[in-house]
Amino acid sequence: MQMQALTGGFTDTPREAAIAFRAMLEAMARPGRIFDIAGATPPMPLSIAAGTALLVLADGTTPVHLAGAHDAPGVRDWITFHTGAPLAARGEAALAVGDWAGLLPLDAYRIGVPEYPDRSATLIVEMAALTSSGARLTGPGIETEHRLSLPEIAAFRTNRALFPLGIDFFFTADARIAALPRTTHVEEG
Repeated sequence: MQMQALTGGFTDTPREAAIAFRAMLEAMARPGRIFDIAGATPPMPLSIAAGTALLVLADGTTPVHLAGAHDAPGVRDWITFHTGAPLAARGEAALAVGDWAGLLPLDAYRIGVPEYPDRSATLIVEMAALTSSGARLTGPGIETEHRLSLPEIAAFRTNRALFPLGIDFFFTADARIAALPRTTHVEEG
């Protein structure tokens, strides 16, 4: 394990974890809205937002899949040290993190089962930037509509058609986060 894996976690864990968790709850409750989130200083290529989300969501019972360039020794060591989360293949992961291309194909992840739709994966999609433009989002938690720069539209429409099954998404860039739960309708902007 490299020394840098031992740093970059929360410095005031109860306070920072609570603030970050609240931002993530707000993001999931208000799909498409972008929130600031910070607390972690993870190794590259993890963004501050993705690292913070992993510290909040992952623990020793949460299988994590690292996709594409995010499957790097420094990231593996950092996640293992700070969360104790086991690393897993796509189909076994409760959480997955990577860029859009690295996370594909989406049908490799768990979508839950009718009796337990909550037994699905949550994907943390690293983006170059998050903007309130692009795809039109409607549904629960959205009064009229929100806009969000998504990597594509078709995959999210297909995911929505699986409801109540499906995958939930967080999008991260720098120290910003937005969410797209499976209940959200996605249309071309």
